[in-house]
Amino acid sequence: MGHESAQFSVRRPTVRARLRARRGAVPGVVAGTVFASGLAAQDFPQAAPMTEMGTVDIAADRTSYAPGESAGLAARLVIEDGWHTNSNRPTYDNLIATSATFSVPSGWAEPDAPAYPPGDMKSFGFTDGTEISVYEGTVFFRTSVQIPADAEAGTYPVRTEVTYQACDDSICLAPVTTEQTIGLVVGSTGAATNAEFFAAAGGQGSGAGRATTGGGFWWFIVLGFLGGLILNIMPCVLPILSLKVFGLVKSAGGGRGALVSGGLATALGIVLSFLLLATAAVVARSAGVAVGWGIQFQEPAFVGGLAVVMVLFTLNLWGLFEIPLPGALARVGTAGPTEGVAGHLTTGFFATLMATPCSAPFLGTALGFALTQNAATTFAMFGAIGFGMASPYLLLAAFPGLGSALPKPGAWMETFRGVMGFCMAAAVVWLLFVLSGQVAATRVAFFQLALLAMALMVWVSGRARAGTPGRRLTGAVAGALAVLSVAAVTRGADAAPTAIGVAPEDRLIAWQPFDRAAAEAAAAEGRYVFVDVTADWCLTCKVNEGLFIETEEVARAFEANDVIAMRADWTRRDEAIGRFLADFGRYGIPFYVMYRPNDEPYVFSELLSKAAILRLFEDPGAAIE
Repeated sequence: MGHESAQFSVRRPTVRARLRARRGAVPGVVAGTVFASGLAAQDFPQAAPMTEMGTVDIAADRTSYAPGESAGLAARLVIEDGWHTNSNRPTYDNLIATSATFSVPSGWAEPDAPAYPPGDMKSFGFTDGTEISVYEGTVFFRTSVQIPADAEAGTYPVRTEVTYQACDDSICLAPVTTEQTIGLVVGSTGAATNAEFFAAAGGQGSGAGRATTGGGFWWFIVLGFLGGLILNIMPCVLPILSLKVFGLVKSAGGGRGALVSGGLATALGIVLSFLLLATAAVVARSAGVAVGWGIQFQEPAFVGGLAVVMVLFTLNLWGLFEIPLPGALARVGTAGPTEGVAGHLTTGFFATLMATPCSAPFLGTALGFALTQNAATTFAMFGAIGFGMASPYLLLAAFPGLGSALPKPGAWMETFRGVMGFCMAAAVVWLLFVLSGQVAATRVAFFQLALLAMALMVWVSGRARAGTPGRRLTGAVAGALAVLSVAAVTRGADAAPTAIGVAPEDRLIAWQPFDRAAAEAAAAEGRYVFVDVTADWCLTCKVNEGLFIETEEVARAFEANDVIAMRADWTRRDEAIGRFLADFGRYGIPFYVMYRPNDEPYVFSELLSKAAILRLFEDPGAAIE
C-alpha cells in the first residue's frame, strides 16, 4: 500500500516494511503506507519502480455481438503468490486502491462503472495486528457497454487499464498501470464464451477465480476423469500403450502380487506425471506465460529430447543394450520375471507425456476450466484427468483376477518385444516429422545423423564388457552425441511456414491461412467459415483431417455452401492462435469451429465425423456441442 504521492506525514506512521536492500530496491521510490495514528512508527521501505507482480487480461462474454446489444466485459488481475494489493475500497483513505477503467471507441456510450469484489481482511507484519482490506490470487472486475445500434460490422478495440500496487509482508512496489486490449466483434449475436471470467466476476471476493464449489466443480471433475479415460485409446498413446501391455504380461507371470504392484505403479506414474504438468502450468501462469495442453511440443528442444529418449527405448526393446539401475532401484525395478515397479512408473510417465499432444472428448472442456482457475483447482482437475487415464490399471490392481485374460508369458514375448521396438521407432519417425516443421531442413538432417551416431555408440557399448574403458568411453560419446543432437535443433532458423493457402494437387479443399478478423468479417457478411486449428505434433488432428475433412463429401459440401476454409497451424508457438482457443474456452487441439451467417459459431467435438460436418448444412439451427 502506499501514498498518493511521494510526500508523507511527519506524524507517527506505520508503514509496509523496514528499509531493506532486497528485490533490486533503489533509493527515492517511497512505497510506504501511512496508517491511522496510534500505530507504532517504523522506517519507510524503498522498492524498484514499475516492477509488476501481477498480470492483466481482458475478455468479452460473447464471440460477437449484433448492433444495439450490450457487451459484457471483464478484466482479470492475477497476483503472484506471496503478494497482495489493496482492494478497491482500502481500509484507509490514503492507501492506493486497485482500480480498473474500460475505454471504448469514440462515439460509443461510456461503459458502466466497474463492479469490484470485496477484499479479504488480513493482517501483516507491518500492520501490528490491524487487518486491512486486500486482494490476493485472482480477482475480476466486470462492466458492460452498449454497442451503438448503427455500428457497422467489424472489429472494434476495447481497452482496460488496471492500476494496483503490489506488496508482500515486508515491502511495497511502486504503483503500476497495466493495459490490455481486445477486439470486440460486431456483426451477429455470437456464442457465449469466457465463462470463467464472468462466473467468477459475479460477486465473489478476493477469491474470485478460486476453486468453484458445488455441482459445477464436481461436474468438471467428472469431465476430466472421462477425458483422461478416453486418452488411453488416442493415437498418441498407442506406442506406449503397446509397451504397457508387454509389461503387464510380464507382471502376470509373477503372480497376483506382481500384477497388483504393476498396476498401482503404472497408475502412480500417470497421476504423478499429471500433477507435475499441473505444477508446470501453475508456475508458467504465474510468470505470465501462456499455458495450454501439449504446447511443450511447440519447442524443438523438447521434441528433440523426446526423440532421443524414444530412440533409446527402441534400442532397448531390440536388445541392443540394457539400462543398468543402481543398487536398491535395480532390486525394485528388475527383480523376478516382472517388469518391476521402476519400469511401470517409467511407462506411466511416458504414457502421460505421449498423451499431451492429443485431446479427447470432454478433455477440452475440463482443461479450459482447469487452466483458468487458481492453483488448488488446477491441481484437482489435473489429478482427475490423471486418475481417469490411470483407472484401467487401478481396476486391474483392485481385481487382479482380470489378469487371467492376458496371454501367458512365453517365447512369443521376445518376438512381441521386437515388434514393440518398431512401434517405438514409428514414434521417432513422427517426432522427426514434427521437428521438420519447426526448424530448418539442414538442422533436422544433422539431428538425424547425430541420432544415428548415438545409436551406433550405444550398440558398440552394449557389445563391450561391463566396466572396461572401452564401454565407458563409448557410453560417454553416446551421451555427448545425445546432448549435441538436441543442441542442434534448439537454436537456428525456423522452418519455412507452410503455404496452406495454395491447395496442392493432393488436397480437395483450398485452405487459407487463419485470419480471425477476416473469418469474423466474412461470417458477418453471410459466409460460412470453417476453422481447423491443427499442428504437426497432433496425431488426432492428422487422423481427423485424413478421414473426415479432406474427403470428397465434405469438399463438395464446402463448395456448394461457399465455405471459406481456414487452417491455423499451431505447430510453433503463436499467441494469436492461443488467444483464439482461449476465447472459446479451449487450451488444446484439435479444435474445429464453423462460423455461420446470422447464427452462433458451431464448435465440433475433438473426435470429428463427416456426418457432424454435413449435418450442419442440413440443419443450420443446430446447437453448439
